[in-house]
Amino acid sequence: MRLCLLSAAIFAVTSLAAQQSSPPHQPAAQPTVPSTALTIYNENFAVARTPIQLDLHPGANEVSTTQVTTQLEPDSVVLLDPSGKPTFHIVEQNYDAGIVDQNSMLRKYEGKTINFDTGLRINGQPMGPQSVSPQIVSGKIIRAPRDNDPYQQYGQFPNNQPLIEVNGQLEFQLPGTPLFPASTDGLLLQPTLRWQIDSDRAQHLSAELAYITGGLSWEATYNVVAPNSGEAAPSDEKAALLGWVTIHNDSGTDFPSARIKLMAGDVAKIAPQNPYQLRNQVAFVTGAMTVNQSVTQKAFDDFHLYDLNRTVSLLIGETKQVQFIDASGIALSRSYRYNGAAEMQPNQNNNYINQQPEFGLDPANTKVQIVESFKNSAANHLGMPLPAGRIRLYRRDSDGQMEFTGESLISHTPADDTVMIVTGNAFDVKGARRQTDFHVNMQDRIVDESFEIHLTNQKTEPVTVSVVEPIYRGLNWEIRDKSADFTKLDARTVEFPVQVPAKGEATLTYSVRYTW
Repeated sequence: MRLCLLSAAIFAVTSLAAQQSSPPHQPAAQPTVPSTALTIYNENFAVARTPIQLDLHPGANEVSTTQVTTQLEPDSVVLLDPSGKPTFHIVEQNYDAGIVDQNSMLRKYEGKTINFDTGLRINGQPMGPQSVSPQIVSGKIIRAPRDNDPYQQYGQFPNNQPLIEVNGQLEFQLPGTPLFPASTDGLLLQPTLRWQIDSDRAQHLSAELAYITGGLSWEATYNVVAPNSGEAAPSDEKAALLGWVTIHNDSGTDFPSARIKLMAGDVAKIAPQNPYQLRNQVAFVTGAMTVNQSVTQKAFDDFHLYDLNRTVSLLIGETKQVQFIDASGIALSRSYRYNGAAEMQPNQNNNYINQQPEFGLDPANTKVQIVESFKNSAANHLGMPLPAGRIRLYRRDSDGQMEFTGESLISHTPADDTVMIVTGNAFDVKGARRQTDFHVNMQDRIVDESFEIHLTNQKTEPVTVSVVEPIYRGLNWEIRDKSADFTKLDARTVEFPVQVPAKGEATLTYSVRYTW
């Protein structure tokens, strides 16, 4: 897919003499916006690294740049000479993200009188005959809105209500569209980072600006395409897997030229207090694992780093697509899972056994889950660490058309692990669970409980259902009198594989003894 590129822009870095005796100094104009390196994390933040051309004279210098975001964390800023030599010293740093908008302009003119256009407008255009003149009234801004959040309503937040004096009366709303003087000074159109830098000599160098910013995140999405299998689905079938990465740019800043890496893993990060989130999105689909080798992956520390290995433009509201995974011939297996117990909080005290007979019995669950799984291994045409994300399953019908058959979320999956997709509940396979016996022996400190799990299968082929049973009354337990072998999944869960014939049924029985 053709990528949308932004035309070249000018990156403003100014260097002005702070001493009166020094002559005015004009920095050389930059012909293009320098490339920004972005490492984007799952947790809605990124590390940005941008080259800054510094033209310094001896003594005090003032340097500023607008190549930063509106969600920059000021105390994360690092400005260094890449050579590692301490050739300059930062005396002071200031960050201003107060970009001009209507509310900020109203606050700027608080206590002053401006004009308001009271004509009825839709999408900024006046209604009615074009010959109608604008209806202008003067109003004194007694109090301007204190909050820039456009999603808040005045009535819900009284401190955010404007207060305007019009014709000797006070109004708790704007009488119309405010009209501000075009000669207004001090308007900030872009977030700006300013430094006071002390240099021991005249020098021109390319420094590196690095900072952490919010508003940038990414997530993986996978699409599995399985072939038509008819009603009699084989235990192993060959499927294709397409991987996508979606990058969200809510930073409030365009990146016309960016080199992008994606960090996968759970990196500890203290979230900054941000009262609201924007809603613009930018999407990527990353490079094909078996076709396009431009996207690379490597282990980094205890995480995994994915590099797009290209320079792209990352603009607010733009969508880009580059393939991430394109694999075929993947062995896909279908299985069924039934957990008929009600959801409850298991007992955590080993010295106490829950003795309520109805514990975990209501409500009854009859649904049997469908689970599709595949091995993330080189032998299965994969073997690449898969970032966490949403995975969808499509299956082709007999006429060749793809139909959506379910989706679920997967966590970060290392190579050689198994990916499991819960695609929904089976239509023709049902389960029923009931307690058949319950007995408490207080003298010997024993609780005995028995269950019967009944499974029915209306499909024309036999199925194997993994019956998952939570052992929730206490930590000290023993399975007794079972009709099938089981596997202990963890300290509180066991699994029984049960074969259910075609157009038939099967019953599992077991007893569990708790002691304390």
